[in-house]
This record gives sequence, C-alpha cells and structure tokens, in this order.
Amino acid sequence: MKKRKFPTAQTILLIIAAMVALLTWIVPAGKYDTLSYNATENTFIIHGSEKETSLKATQETLNNLDVKIPLEKFTSGDIWKPINIPNTYKKLKAQPQGILDFIKSPIKGIVEAADIIFLVLIIGGLIGIMNLTGAFDAGISWMANALKGREFILIIVVTFLISLGGTTFGLAEETIAFYPILIPVFLAAKYDAMVALASIYLGSSIGTMFSTINPFSVIIASDAAGLNWTTGFTVRLIMYVIGTLICILYILFYAKCVKKDPSKSVIYSQKEEIEQLFGNTTNSAIKLTTRLRLIIIIFSLCFVVMVYGVSMLKWWFIEMTSVFLVGAILIGIIANIKESVFVDTFVKGASDLLGVALIVGIARGITVLMNDGLISDTMLYYASNITNGMNKGLFINAMLYIYGGLSFFIPSSSGMAVLTMPIMSPLADGVGIGREAVVNAYQFGMGLFAFINPTGLILASLAIVKVGYDKWLKFVMPLVLILIVFTMIALTISVYI
Repeated sequence: MKKRKFPTAQTILLIIAAMVALLTWIVPAGKYDTLSYNATENTFIIHGSEKETSLKATQETLNNLDVKIPLEKFTSGDIWKPINIPNTYKKLKAQPQGILDFIKSPIKGIVEAADIIFLVLIIGGLIGIMNLTGAFDAGISWMANALKGREFILIIVVTFLISLGGTTFGLAEETIAFYPILIPVFLAAKYDAMVALASIYLGSSIGTMFSTINPFSVIIASDAAGLNWTTGFTVRLIMYVIGTLICILYILFYAKCVKKDPSKSVIYSQKEEIEQLFGNTTNSAIKLTTRLRLIIIIFSLCFVVMVYGVSMLKWWFIEMTSVFLVGAILIGIIANIKESVFVDTFVKGASDLLGVALIVGIARGITVLMNDGLISDTMLYYASNITNGMNKGLFINAMLYIYGGLSFFIPSSSGMAVLTMPIMSPLADGVGIGREAVVNAYQFGMGLFAFINPTGLILASLAIVKVGYDKWLKFVMPLVLILIVFTMIALTISVYI
C-alpha cells in the first residue's frame, strides 16, 4: 500500500481557509468602532458600523472614549493605524463567506500581500544572478575550509545575529532571502538543511518573540497600551538572552547528532534531493577572486542597507525591494553579464520563489475571509471576557494563550497590537498588575505560536527548503514545549515581584 504524503503548504492553507469560511457561518459577526488620527485637520475620526464621526484631537476626547493613550502618541505618528475603541463592540448582521468568497480569497490575499510578494520575487532574481556569477560557490568553499573542525560556530553566529535582528527591528519576512544562501553553507559543513532552517527561522522567531526595541511590536504595542516602551524592558531583555541561548543549545544538540550519524536527521529521506537542489557543496575548485569578493561585498551591503533603512529611515517593503533590485543590477554590471542573459537569469531566479510568494498570498487570504466575515473582532471580544475574575498568575498566563490563539487569525504583530491593546491592556488594571505585563504576554504568545503557525511565515520558509510541515513539527515541538514552560514561569514571577 502506497504511503500517503503530507499535504503541501498551499493545500494546508486552503484547508485552513475553508475552515475559516465555515466559521463565518457559525461565529456571530461583530465589530468594534475604530479611532484614527487625521494629521491634516488635527482631528480624530471614529469609524462606526454605520457612520463616521469627527472629533477634536485632544486628550479629553481620548479620555471620554476610555482610550488610555497619551495624545502625543497619535500626533507624533507612533500610532498610525486605526485602533479599536474599548466598550464599543456591536453585533452586526452576519456576513457568511460562501464558496465564491472562498475561491476569491487567495486572489484578494495576493493583491493585499503584493508588497511582500514582490520582495520575495526580486530576492529570487538577485539570488539567480548571484548563482550565475559563481560567487556563492566560491564563498561557500572558502567558508567551509575556514570553519573546518569548528562548524558549530556557524550555528551560533547565524542564530544569534538573526535573533538580534528580530529583537531590534522585527527581522522576519526578510529572512526568506537567507535560505538559498545559507543552506549550501550548512550542507558543506556536513549538517542537514534542517539545521540551516532552524538557525534562520528559530533565530528570527525567538528574537521577535522577545522583542526589546522592535518598533513593529513592542513599541507600537506599548504606545497602544498607553505606556513608554521602556517599561518592562528589563524582563524582555533577560528573556531574550535566555530564550536565544535555549534555541542555540537545542540546534547545536540536534546538529551534533546529525553530523555524527546522518540517519538521525528528521529529513534523512530527502538528503540526496536537497543536496541536489542546493548544488554541489563539496566543490572546492572555485577560487575566490577579487571580482567575486566585490560581488559578495555588494550582495552583503544590500542587507546592511536594508537593515539601516528599516531601523533608522522607517523604510518598508517598497524601499527594501528596491535595494535588492539595484543590488542585482550592480552585480550584473560587475560580473559583465550580457543584458539578455541577465534578464533571463533574473526571471528564472524569481520564478524559483514563485511558489513561496503564492503561499504568502494564500495565507493573507485567510485574514481577508475573517475580515470580510466580520468575525475577527468577535474573537477578540470573547477572548477579552475570558479573564474576568482571575488572579494575577492565572490572568497573565491566560493572556499568553489568548494571544497565541489570536495570532492564528491575526499573524501581523503591528496589526495585533493596534487592534487588541486598547481592549486588553486595561484588563491588567482590574487584577492589579502593570499593563506592560499584557504587552509582554502579547509578544510571548504570538512568538510561541509563530514557531508552528501555518498562517505565519513557517510554511513559506519550509517551501524554500522543500521540507514538509510534519517534519518541521517533529523537529520543533520539543523546543516549543521547553519555551512554553520557561515563558509561563517567567511571566508568573514577573507579575508577583
């Protein structure tokens, strides 16, 4: 009897989309009123279910609406998205999503996620150009020789640096560019592709989970909770250090087992397929010439410029994508690639990541179904009522799991912050703890679920490496359980000291 294969990422997401469409027939429709700031007229706009209302942008207006956020958070631009207004949830006429809505949802999702999708495709084109120049092969050969006998350093450095990007500026979608580059390096070091995947994805996940100064999560969430983002910083920093250490040790243990006995790899059955996909990792004949060194420097500078732009210049996907496009053109000029060959290679490289781009779009389509079905706010409303009457320890751990569950429906950290913080953070006042505890629970809950969340980035990442979701779960679940226990203990202690 032929063994059935685990469904592909696209199929998994379509199954989830169908289940969400079914939920819109069961879960009551409802919505909170939202508040946005109009800088041109210096007014607040209240978006209700039936009408819009304009009010003076004053602290008194915010107080009357029970929005406990300083006015300057809006006027300075720290909060730029509409926020939910507490105590305004209303049940609305049901908007069940039928078969036609289900069919259209991936298309709508692709349109909404166009900025991320184009980033992925342009990165694919850049990688295609890099492969053509031979710079990757030469660099990998050099690194494999330089790290001979000390390959474990690669795991520590990659995981730590990516986690540093995650905790400081929310390095997440951008890591998609690293997989095709780093997997051959890890394979050359006699590890499997899972070690490379783990170093990149776990590094990003643990960094964003324990964000310290990330503007797209902790800062916007603190603003929406009416706090200075430095409140609770010490707890987050300590947990970031310990959490990153746990992840590195976990990956090192697995990597050591695989290197000693390759059959211990959870993807051992795909060993030849993956090695063939990511090229010959034992080729040491290619020399790292001056031209190839310059190409690698230009390539590396693309990431340096991207990091600087996102963290210092408030760049977003259009600017990031432009950096990689310019980088590809410069590399083409330095390598003296003919124009027709450059275009063909770039398009081929982009097409190699088309499947990943579609996964991003289909995942966004799930959010579209929930928004169109008006069930996202209903989930938030009932979740906020669960914690009534709880003590401190139980409350904060309930928040952890509530945010983990909500992140399935709202995988965007900034979106989650502005939608939920005005509703959830005041609940901390009722149990006698600081609102920063709710901000931390939001980060940690979203972060924990991000390790396995099929509506997040993991399926897109797995698609690049050609690893099944079932294999990933087998690898990562022991680590997730360790982190759950650690996080629950730390959160409980933090609200009692």
